Amino acid sequence: MSGFLAGLCVAALPLLAAGFWLGRRTARPESLGGLGTPVEHATFQTLHTASLAAPPLRAGLTEETARKSARRLRSLLGTDALCLTDQKDVLVWDGVGAHHRTQIMERLAGALETGRGEAFRLHCGHPDCPVRWAVVAPLTVDDRVHGALVACAPRESAVLVRAAGEVARWVSVQLELADLDQSRTRLIEAEIKALRAQISPHFIFNSLAVIASFVRTDPERARELLLEFADFTRYSFRRHGDFTTLADELHAIDHYLALVRARFGDRLSVTLQIAPEVLPVTLPFLCLQPLVENAVKHGLEGGAVSAAGKCRISITAQDAGAEALVVIEDDGVGMDPVVLRRILAGEVSPSGGIGLSNVDDRLRQVYGDDYGLVIETAVGAGMKVTARLPKYQPGVHSAGRITQELPGDFAGGFAGDFADDLSGE
Repeated sequence: MSGFLAGLCVAALPLLAAGFWLGRRTARPESLGGLGTPVEHATFQTLHTASLAAPPLRAGLTEETARKSARRLRSLLGTDALCLTDQKDVLVWDGVGAHHRTQIMERLAGALETGRGEAFRLHCGHPDCPVRWAVVAPLTVDDRVHGALVACAPRESAVLVRAAGEVARWVSVQLELADLDQSRTRLIEAEIKALRAQISPHFIFNSLAVIASFVRTDPERARELLLEFADFTRYSFRRHGDFTTLADELHAIDHYLALVRARFGDRLSVTLQIAPEVLPVTLPFLCLQPLVENAVKHGLEGGAVSAAGKCRISITAQDAGAEALVVIEDDGVGMDPVVLRRILAGEVSPSGGIGLSNVDDRLRQVYGDDYGLVIETAVGAGMKVTARLPKYQPGVHSAGRITQELPGDFAGGFAGDFADDLSGE
């Protein structure tokens, strides 16, 4: 009897295994390519398709961006045809039934004016055309209709109406982000223009006056200073790119200081300590030069000099792991910290300070609030300005070429980590 039961158990094992396997398949369907259940796989495919359609739309609604995203959007809806329009024309048609373009644009006037979606029958004389219905979903940004997404199908479908509306809302969000990106770019450009306008007219006048004073007594010196002035103004008023490299910004500072030294002579002493590895770091254009100009104004034009009869300015750029640490310090007149806070907050106009609030705002916009200027100062105690610059930030790329050879005293300073006195001629 025991042998019979043992044989029965052995015979039943394959049946139990088969039942267990079948139950597992019923309770948890076999994974598809390691992506889980069919529902999870479909979710992944939808998200992946949406992620492919998003980048072109982040550039705004144009014929090119519509063409690049239309196929992905049609895949999301699973329709026979899809088109994207602006307020006047069809930007792209993807799928069959392109001969319906004119008919659809004629019917869009109401939806574009009211911003409300609708569905309507398409009249077609082509018996083989599968497109018989169109669902219109407006594309809106800040309550303004920019165009429409039109999904075409063989028959009317409430599901398609809702799905088209959801996809259109997603597209509208991408267009709104594009609008924000464009606004941010315009704001940065406006701030650079404002900073250029803040470059002291007195500095330009005084530089030209100094150059003129050397024309008869030392023509070669006048020529050199004129070239320094031309290079400085060419860099300051360049029109390409929102970003530059630390090397190029220091190059512009060298031209600026050459003109200042020609005016003040040995009253100005500049000490430089630059780590070569931070020279390629990208930073906002005209970010450090205004800080150096501010130090010169506080130290020399403010009338405060040290007991030795000189104003001392130090410029340091150090490697700090994932960041570059730039410090600009002067021993000039300083500033009341309360007044400084109000200037940075935009509550009062700067008096004697050039570009501090502008540079602080731009650093925060590009890198985040953790990367604003850190300023230490007090009345009569000089000013120390520290800027932290990430070595890598998404979207931050220099449009120019890193300066390979820097003139004058800067070249020696870049060869290693040591101080270089720029006071002598």
